[in-house]
Amino acid sequence: MFRIIDRYIVGKFLGTFFLTIALILAIAVVFDISEKIDDFLTKGASPHEIIFDYYVNFVAYFGNLFSSMIVFIATIFFTSRMTANSEIVAILTGGVSFKRLMWPYFLAATLIAALNFTLSHYVIPKTNVKKLEFEIAYINPDENDRFRNIHRQVLPGQIIYFENYNTLRKSGFHFTYEVFENDRMKSKLKADFIRLDTATNTWTLDNYSIRYIDANGHETLKQGRKLDTTFAFDASEIVPRLYTAGMMTTPELNEFIEAERLRGSENVNFYLIEKHQRTSWPIATYVLVLIGVSISSKKTRGGLGLNIALGLLICVSYIFFMQVSTTFATVGSLSPLLAVWVPNLIFTVVGAVLYFLAPK
Repeated sequence: MFRIIDRYIVGKFLGTFFLTIALILAIAVVFDISEKIDDFLTKGASPHEIIFDYYVNFVAYFGNLFSSMIVFIATIFFTSRMTANSEIVAILTGGVSFKRLMWPYFLAATLIAALNFTLSHYVIPKTNVKKLEFEIAYINPDENDRFRNIHRQVLPGQIIYFENYNTLRKSGFHFTYEVFENDRMKSKLKADFIRLDTATNTWTLDNYSIRYIDANGHETLKQGRKLDTTFAFDASEIVPRLYTAGMMTTPELNEFIEAERLRGSENVNFYLIEKHQRTSWPIATYVLVLIGVSISSKKTRGGLGLNIALGLLICVSYIFFMQVSTTFATVGSLSPLLAVWVPNLIFTVVGAVLYFLAPK
């Protein structure tokens, strides 16, 4: 049965959460404006673009990203106040077990986690498109425009190489296109310079040569100064940016990851981390709520201030563990799935210990 105390705790939980997230995001927006105001003014961003294309999506993205952390801070805050006012003691001495006391906390956490899960997998990737396009246009227009030594498999048995590629100009130097069939090279195209005509979607090659190798191993060489041709790959597939994953819903991201695996992309682990974090962050809500209630339901000399300080320390530790584990996944041999879930597993153990030590 849903008791008055349950409604009271759920109301406190959700009210404190939304108030906290509103205050934190308002502060974040103010600091972000102060940092980027020069870019907005000098690069001609309109007020409509700044507000609706950037900051509305900025608030949605970061509010969703840090919602589990904000849930934790909100849990610490209002539970510590209840403890200071002897409300927790009254509930426990009134015959409600500590386990039963956790029920409304986890109910509210479920509502927030479900919202976070839906936003992360299906909504935020769509709203991210305008935000990231705005950043490219007005904040970081030249970021990652040049890439070197690119090897990609664009189709099974078809491999391209660029010594240098410019994503803005869609051009590159020292290009090769190798085609293999039954583990044997069938043809190899080389060009000193290559550029894309976006109007016709045609590639122009300068100083090219093509080697054809038949089944008997006989070679035919064709050379020329200029060649206009088309390829089976798109310019955007040559160097997908890391933020591309943030613009895809999870079903789209799954397809993209499989395509990148086929092409031999070195960024697959980054995309897998993005995919797994969309689930691990909502689940972290339950872990952090368990820890938050366990440490703030006991009266301490430091009171609310000590509990909030302890909560911030745990938040920083959680983020630190997440950064360390994901770094091992991107530069080492640690599985992206394991890297993303290790912090949750570690802090679940911490939460279980604190739960058993909490006053009953």
